Amino acid sequence: MFTGIIQSIGEVVNIQRLSKDMRITILPSPPFEDIALGESIAVNGACLTVEKYHNNQFSVYVSKETLGKTNLIYLKIGHKVNLERALTLSDRLGGHLVSGHVDCLSKVKQISRDGLSKRFILEFPERFSKYVIEKGSIALDGISLTINRCGKDFIEINIIPETQKKTTISQWQVGTLVNTEFDIIGKYVEKMTAPWQKEEQKAEKHGLTIDFLKEHGF
Repeated sequence: MFTGIIQSIGEVVNIQRLSKDMRITILPSPPFEDIALGESIAVNGACLTVEKYHNNQFSVYVSKETLGKTNLIYLKIGHKVNLERALTLSDRLGGHLVSGHVDCLSKVKQISRDGLSKRFILEFPERFSKYVIEKGSIALDGISLTINRCGKDFIEINIIPETQKKTTISQWQVGTLVNTEFDIIGKYVEKMTAPWQKEEQKAEKHGLTIDFLKEHGF
């Protein structure tokens, strides 16, 4: 698990193409200390496993599945990525619970200034709209952010100067594709309530609704 609080900016120093997969070597700045082989690091919000660690650089293997769901497929040598090491039980939960499993790519549609802050409007596939609420949490390229406004296929976020300085958001332009992970709590609630929702839909087909049952003493 992660929190969406970026700890370092990584520079891609090597990319090895392996059929439909890829191995990436990253140099964090500031450097990470005591990286353990096999530990998880979120790279632009995608949870990856450390294969090698040498001279402050670490390598991760990216599968076809991950490449198909994230913007890692577009990385080139010299590109910068957001990095966060996995949460420990003694850490502060400064952002929100982030699993590192990217749901989809969102596209930056509009950028505007609001004082020293920047406002971004991003478009995402409409089927995910059930997971977004105003003032709710979302992870974009691994960054825990608060949703200002939202609709069936868009969100608006406000980025303060500190976040611009500590993350790759300063590089976003109109058209940039951003790794997006929706709030994990909403997904679990949907899963647990699905059986009741199905039963309610069946009842409504037969003219039964919650209001009807309450009205008649049930």
